[in-house]
Amino acid sequence: MKITRLKTWQVPPRWLFLKIETDEGCYGWGEPVIEGRSATVEAAVHELSDYLIGQDPHRIEHLWNTLYRAGFYRGGPILMSAIAGIDQALWDLKGRDLGVPVHQLLGGAVRDKMRMYAWTGGDRPSDVGAGAKALADKGFTAFKMNGTPELQIVDSHRKVDEAVARVAEARHAVGPDVGIGIDFHGRVHRPMAKALLRELEPYHPMFVEEPVAPEHLPCLKDIAGGLGYPLATGERLHTRFEFRDLLKDGMIDIIQPDISHCGGISEGLKIAALASAYDVALAPHCPLGPLTLAASLQLDAVSHNAFIQEQSMGIHYNQGNDVLDYLVDKSALSIEDGFCAIPQGPGLGVEIDEAFVEERAKVGHRWRNPVWTHEDGSIAEW
Repeated sequence: MKITRLKTWQVPPRWLFLKIETDEGCYGWGEPVIEGRSATVEAAVHELSDYLIGQDPHRIEHLWNTLYRAGFYRGGPILMSAIAGIDQALWDLKGRDLGVPVHQLLGGAVRDKMRMYAWTGGDRPSDVGAGAKALADKGFTAFKMNGTPELQIVDSHRKVDEAVARVAEARHAVGPDVGIGIDFHGRVHRPMAKALLRELEPYHPMFVEEPVAPEHLPCLKDIAGGLGYPLATGERLHTRFEFRDLLKDGMIDIIQPDISHCGGISEGLKIAALASAYDVALAPHCPLGPLTLAASLQLDAVSHNAFIQEQSMGIHYNQGNDVLDYLVDKSALSIEDGFCAIPQGPGLGVEIDEAFVEERAKVGHRWRNPVWTHEDGSIAEW
């Protein structure tokens, strides 16, 4: 069997789909994308196709190393996201060819279903109490909210009080047993994070995510020691080597690699195993489409330290289309009582409606994240 073609489609709301085809008619799907840079990742996928056309798709590890090492320059969000989608598609293809789900090829599942969480409150968090209650009423046992809108590097304590009040509102709405993930989104700089992290403690967060931007993670050992709840990060780290450097500092309790940004299932598996050696939990980042979610669930299935999975059904970014729209069988990723069964179909366990993909690709997208500014006109972290 030889790879013959890589086809890509930019589809609403902000995703990029990839299909790898072979001379024997077997195929696989993946989702290589960086939010807001899908055209750049798409170009990288087609540049990397030079290393793939004519090759045996079953040699996934060899092809991964070729893509990562043969180009000399390596790592970073664009290249690793392109590799990620290709890797997902190769695993999907191999599973389809052998008639088994990917998790069977990785040693078999350690769980039957995965706890899921959902988003509420939007980019500038509002109505979080009502949104959290609605999710709990649907059966979710956990949700995530943005902690703050934009913050200056040194801002007023009023902003801290407002952020704490929103979390208090959410906690009051759902009671003590529902997990609350609070995403700082890299918006909170070190001087403000020192205060906010501690003032959230009475509300027992499930975790605080990206407590500082990834380039400032070394400061956590100085500002976050002794907290009584977990800290999480990792969506903007792209290789096992970046996670190695993070884990050795001992300041993060939950890693959140994105299986469409960190080199795919192959690298995600290595990152998860590395985290387990430090007794750190896994909660893959996934505000993306159905293929990223399906790939994440295959990793969750074989990772004992995985404890919860993000998904983007109904998220405020999903304008025009949502996660399940592109599936032939929407039940493959259905969530019941806050859990999603590990997909058991061949490959990633989902079947993409290619005709619908072709139709929606005619619409495409040019999604960009918001550009925020402070009152003085300087650029704010989104």
